[in-house]
Amino acid sequence: MANFSSSTSKKMIYGSWGVAGVVAIASLIDIFAGLPFGGQMMMDIFFMLGAGLIGYLGYDAYNDLR
Repeated sequence: MANFSSSTSKKMIYGSWGVAGVVAIASLIDIFAGLPFGGQMMMDIFFMLGAGLIGYLGYDAYNDLR
């Protein structure tokens, strides 16, 4: 039973890393091209900070599973 929850937890962490990466890349594209979010610099910065925070929390949770 513990192995199942560990596998599920790792999949959730990988998913959160993936979503955080997509948001960070979309924010970078928006800063330079102004496409996905309308080119508002402040929102892009907040999106990137949020993506970085989610990435860090995922990294910390992944290390706890080891």
